[in-house]
Amino acid sequence: MTQMVSLTDAAVEHIKKMLAQNDKGVGFRLSIKKTGCSGYAYVPEIIDTIRTEDQHFIQDELNVYVDPASENFIKGLIIDYVADNAVGLKQKRLVFINPNEKNRCGCGESFTLN
Repeated sequence: MTQMVSLTDAAVEHIKKMLAQNDKGVGFRLSIKKTGCSGYAYVPEIIDTIRTEDQHFIQDELNVYVDPASENFIKGLIIDYVADNAVGLKQKRLVFINPNEKNRCGCGESFTLN
């Protein structure tokens, strides 16, 4: 399988820390779901059970799983971990940079596709 998603070093480091805090965690899984005011939302999660149908790749010793139903929506996606200074509060969070996105809702929780 061609790697359809890539993670920055900061994202990999953050996810590895999350996995280390979860005794049963076996990897990071990404899917999308239909929701929100714009149509779709990313669903990142630490998983403790591998779904055999998921696409799997390893990046910097991190097991990454992708829901096969989400593949066409996230080809070329970059996941980053950045500090967000919105509303004067410095918060760190995963950021999804998707070349397939057409638009994002005002709250940033959901997106539409090209």
